[in-house]
Amino acid sequence: MNSSELSALAGVTIRTLRHYHQLGILAEPPRGSNRYRRYSVHDLIRVLRIRRLAALGIPLDQMPGLLDDDRAEYGDTLDKLDAELAARIEALTTQRALIHHLRAAPTAPDMPPELATFFGDLETRSTPELARIEKEQAVLLAHIIGSEGMPRLVGFYEKVSNPALLPALEGTAARFDALRPGTSEHEIESFVESFVETFFPIVESLHEHAQEFDLSTTEGLFAEHTESMLNTAQQRTLSMITSRIDNLLRGD
Repeated sequence: MNSSELSALAGVTIRTLRHYHQLGILAEPPRGSNRYRRYSVHDLIRVLRIRRLAALGIPLDQMPGLLDDDRAEYGDTLDKLDAELAARIEALTTQRALIHHLRAAPTAPDMPPELATFFGDLETRSTPELARIEKEQAVLLAHIIGSEGMPRLVGFYEKVSNPALLPALEGTAARFDALRPGTSEHEIESFVESFVETFFPIVESLHEHAQEFDLSTTEGLFAEHTESMLNTAQQRTLSMITSRIDNLLRGD
């Protein structure tokens, strides 16, 4: 039989046969007078055995010893495959649980799942622009602090997401979004005072835990991100808020 006939009988493609030849697990038969390779029933049986082993998950490069040695021991190979499958099942089960968690939030699936609950209603209390900033910085922060710091970060968002703060958060987001380069100095100062008065108690209560996050080497990343997302008035306002809060934390 030629390669087309063999591939049809074995349920593989001609390209697959060539791949088997390249790996050395299927010998290349001689060509006939018509210059086509001539395969025998033994080649067909060999391909069927290869397919059977491949279906179990045995890598192609491990097959020669199993195919060519009638006394080959399969126990260790099957034990290894079973352990790999168990690990994959566990990973898939965890992945499904994460998907279920994200569906229940709901929020974008690119958010850290531990934070999904806190960002599920973000759009309802913030503008689209500010919601994007918060989400992107949360993704960056979660990556930097890693799994060890995640419980403390979750604690931070639990306090910030207190329902009692929702009206203040909504109003603050709207006022901050309205800041433009032409906004008066009086209006900016009024916003800064209102923000500090409302949120400093929360910042103060979280300050001790915030010190556990070593962000000294990555401050530039957050500064670059904020600068790229905010207009000059918003950047200046944020800088004033940061300076004011830092002074209060130092007792100045």
